[in-house]
Amino acid sequence: MRKFILFALLLNFVISCSSDDPDPGQEVNPSTGSPVILDLNQVPYPTLSTYNFFKQPMKGQVPVVGVIPYEPINTLFTDYAHKNRYIWMPQGVKAEYVSDNQPLNFPDGTAIIKNFYYDNVVPNNSSKILETRLMIKKNGTWMFINYVWNEAQTEAYLDLSGSDVPIEWIENGTTKSANYRIPSESECFICHKIEEEKVLIGPKPRNLNKVFNYADGPMNQLEKLIRHGYLNGDNLPQDIAAIPDWTHTSNPVEVRMRSYLDANCAHCHQEMAHCSYTPIRLDWDMTASPENLGSCVPVSEPLPGMDYTIMPGNANRSGMYYRFTSDDVSTKMPLIGTSIVHEEAAELMNEWINSLPAQNCN
Repeated sequence: MRKFILFALLLNFVISCSSDDPDPGQEVNPSTGSPVILDLNQVPYPTLSTYNFFKQPMKGQVPVVGVIPYEPINTLFTDYAHKNRYIWMPQGVKAEYVSDNQPLNFPDGTAIIKNFYYDNVVPNNSSKILETRLMIKKNGTWMFINYVWNEAQTEAYLDLSGSDVPIEWIENGTTKSANYRIPSESECFICHKIEEEKVLIGPKPRNLNKVFNYADGPMNQLEKLIRHGYLNGDNLPQDIAAIPDWTHTSNPVEVRMRSYLDANCAHCHQEMAHCSYTPIRLDWDMTASPENLGSCVPVSEPLPGMDYTIMPGNANRSGMYYRFTSDDVSTKMPLIGTSIVHEEAAELMNEWINSLPAQNCN
């Protein structure tokens, strides 16, 4: 696994034209050192443009100084939507490392920004941003804030009620369609919770520990946050692990499947989370155990012809595969966040289960 490289080992890395420097003429808020406008006493604002996270035209998704892009190694599937993710923090505060497997502990005033968009949208083969989700930390608690983009792609408006957006696009030469779901505030809470606490999911050190191509050149993402003053590097271990990329076919099938489940399912299938009533636990560190993956574990709810979550050697009799490939809202997994099956992951799951040594679970 890739190891985290400390900044001291990167002194010979030459950085030019740093995107951390404000553009000439770009107004900078002296209290934050950034053009971003984020008053915790005023948020959520009625429009996305009020925050000034992006340069104009906003649809270009070019961040202003201080808004740092990031990309997890493994990402959550959302009906094939593309996502651009960013972090912004006020001046003078830093996130703290907790563990490889827990999200960074961000301070109050932090904004996590995620734009959801499609390329090659029918009929004009255009790009279209559907929504921007914000998580802003205030008084130690995360706020869920959604903005829905207009057809002109000039503005996004606050909408916490949720909505469905039919979308048709071309993916690898094939026309696909989905009834894309923009979640309500309460729907966000279904996945982003431990008991009644609102939590982050993606920004874990082991899922950020990779090189990202920033505007000013490639750099390890954790090191970028340290360099920009967003992460305290004093207590970071020198050997933070990087979770395997599930899309890399050079990795074993089981490793790829466990990585996918970690990113897409583990946040609900853990203690005190929404699906904690089931016995399976899908965090990467726990799926080395076949039982936690559901091997020969009875299904939690009746399914036609399915007795076990995983019937080793037989995907067609495995409850996990049945629910993962179902389009029935009463049985499909995940419960929310998708309206169509992730075909590539379904193929991987089928291959993985069928590769397991067959055994009698009775």
